[in-house]
Amino acid sequence: MSATTSGWSPPAGFAEGAESGKLIRALRRDPIALASFAAIVILCLAAVLAPYLTPRAAEGRGDPNPPEKFMPPSTEHTLGTDHLGRDLYARMLFGGRTSLAMGFIVVAVALLIGMPLGAVAGYFGGWIDETVMRVTDVFLAFPPLLLAIAIAAALGPSFTNASIAIALTWWPWYTRLVRAQVVSLRERPFVEAARVMGVGDFTIIARHLLPNALTPVVVQATLDIGSAILTGAALSFLGLGVRPPAADWGQMVSAGRVYFPERWWYATFPGLAIFLATLAFNLLGDSLRETG
Repeated sequence: MSATTSGWSPPAGFAEGAESGKLIRALRRDPIALASFAAIVILCLAAVLAPYLTPRAAEGRGDPNPPEKFMPPSTEHTLGTDHLGRDLYARMLFGGRTSLAMGFIVVAVALLIGMPLGAVAGYFGGWIDETVMRVTDVFLAFPPLLLAIAIAAALGPSFTNASIAIALTWWPWYTRLVRAQVVSLRERPFVEAARVMGVGDFTIIARHLLPNALTPVVVQATLDIGSAILTGAALSFLGLGVRPPAADWGQMVSAGRVYFPERWWYATFPGLAIFLATLAFNLLGDSLRETG
């Protein structure tokens, strides 16, 4: 018997369990999804354990070592060194902390802004819906990267400002997505039953509507983490992201391009890391979407 015919509402943890089951089904069904998930786990573990995976953690954090600058990949320096003699393997590990953290933080902030606004707009409708949707239209009128560049330039280069700039261009998509889901759910029998029982509007939104609107949101968020990493790298490449000596993959590509192709390793390995992280999240998100 379905929730729509019986008036029963799934518990708050039901959607989370369903999403976990969807991920497991996707990993079992699709070898590409399994490989993508494994790559994401490895990248995240490498970032978290960065100080323990290299004996040159100080160089990873930014300490220079001029006598060893521009050394090519070797047994001593697996990925070579940069223009300040810092070990690129160590810099890549610490850069992964920055780049991956920005991807997760951007999507989390966008969800925290977009989901409540979309749920309130879809549930109440009327002038609230019109106001929220017109504000989202204003943000969506600008290309996301261009708007992120403008906001980051106005706020100044830093990890926090770059994260804010990207998140402010991302939330309208979640607002529209959640609003569409809530509009399709708000007249269902289980919502009507909750109203008859005297449950408050915001309790209905939090406990009944949002959990049942999570499926497309989780899929979109998985896809967007990769895009947020790429956008964060673009801001750092332009000098609007993390400031030296902190490591960031986009910043490393920007610094290495000056010496390419003679010192090809400088820009190549950070670029490959950005490519791998973005590809892994996109492939996993596509698999989740196809799993339905």
